[in-house]
Amino acid sequence: MLPSQLPHYSANERLLCLSNGHGEDVIAIRILQTLQQNFSSLKLAALPLVGEGRAYTQLGIPIIGPVKAMPSGGFIHMDGRQFARDVQSGLLQLTLAQFRAIRHWSKQGGSILAVGDIVPLLLAWLSGAPYAFVGTAKSEYYLRDDTGHPLRRAIWEGWSGSVYVPWERWLMSHPRCRAVFPRDSLTTRILKRWSIPAFDLGNPMMDGLEPRSTQLALHELVAVGRQNRASPENSPLAAAQSSPENSLSYQSLMESGYLRVVLLPGSRPPEAYENWQQILQAMDGVVETFSTRSLTFFGAIAPNLNLEPLFYMLQAQGWQPVDSPSKSADPALQQFPDSIAHWFSYKQATLVLTQHAFGDCLHGADCAIAMTGTGTEQFVGLGKPAVIFPGKGPQFTLKFAESQTRLLGPSVTLVAKPAQAAIALQTLLQDPEQLHRIAENGHRRMGRPGAAERIAHCLIEQLEQPTKNRWSH
Repeated sequence: MLPSQLPHYSANERLLCLSNGHGEDVIAIRILQTLQQNFSSLKLAALPLVGEGRAYTQLGIPIIGPVKAMPSGGFIHMDGRQFARDVQSGLLQLTLAQFRAIRHWSKQGGSILAVGDIVPLLLAWLSGAPYAFVGTAKSEYYLRDDTGHPLRRAIWEGWSGSVYVPWERWLMSHPRCRAVFPRDSLTTRILKRWSIPAFDLGNPMMDGLEPRSTQLALHELVAVGRQNRASPENSPLAAAQSSPENSLSYQSLMESGYLRVVLLPGSRPPEAYENWQQILQAMDGVVETFSTRSLTFFGAIAPNLNLEPLFYMLQAQGWQPVDSPSKSADPALQQFPDSIAHWFSYKQATLVLTQHAFGDCLHGADCAIAMTGTGTEQFVGLGKPAVIFPGKGPQFTLKFAESQTRLLGPSVTLVAKPAQAAIALQTLLQDPEQLHRIAENGHRRMGRPGAAERIAHCLIEQLEQPTKNRWSH
């Protein structure tokens, strides 16, 4: 069939999604799922710029060009050595071939949804098609506080008045850019200064985290014998977070109840295994510091990781495998939703390792020991505190950890060494007013669930509008 005989589509009839990383793929998928469910006539396609895009194929969305897993995994904070390895693996040739595929696709009409950073945004602009942008990588919180006042930072950061530099803002303010969806309200407010069509609709990162276990969702109620109360908002923890004046019930829970800690080592091997070794050191301190408490650790392990190295390190530290949690353990564990989870015990503590109950781990925990990006942000978005410390990288380095403290504010506590994590947790849990600030801060910076659905509907609405020349004003 000749090119002239091919069907031609309008902006709201066909959509190509570009994403550049595993986390970006997940966010894109959540938006595309909503589009599939609510706009069935829309023809969807995808091109993951990094990785093989299995999440798209599992959803039945065709991939229009070449894909390849890169050594760096597309991580935005990778150093020069990581970039060099990607180049040696054919990154430049892959990008050129992907650009050709995008141009070929765009000749039949349609729109592009770019998810990630400037790379998919630039390719969307080069396509010649109308486009929208979901900005996952940057936030004004890296530069300023909630009031807009600058934070202490390097002289070259924020030199142009925004975390987004002028050429990124130019791409976002182009007439073919129909919509920009920043990751938080502060970033949206700043971008609007440059007549960018920015919409404050929340962060899709907070979608899909609902727990499957009612027992875990209401664990604070179980701990104090108030199972008849149906809402987790009525728990002592939530009460302390919503109002410092309610600290007595929370103090009672902290003194006589259970303490639950989620462990987040990250998803990228081999770094995640090295992070796990450091997290084990922090766990030792927690077990000793909270020796009079019954402890539960939730090991939320990425599905792509091999559990054998984690088992070996646990047993080397004295943790013993058990068939299931003992009857004297945390009541919230008795209905844990992952039937193939692995259980361990050590002194007064119980550990469950799971690769299939991430949301339950986040909702079931009171606090986190974390060495990851997305997982920490999601946990903080639930209004809870996390303690972090730097690893050897390439992702979770001291530089990354310091950036994360700016991004997430008081919700994360950065310590220099794993051994300091326990004291940091103890200090946090004895300060109801700080927990109240952390709850408000997490919800404000990460937004409420449902962002993917809001973005999907707004996207279609904007694509149905005629192109406006914003430069004529």
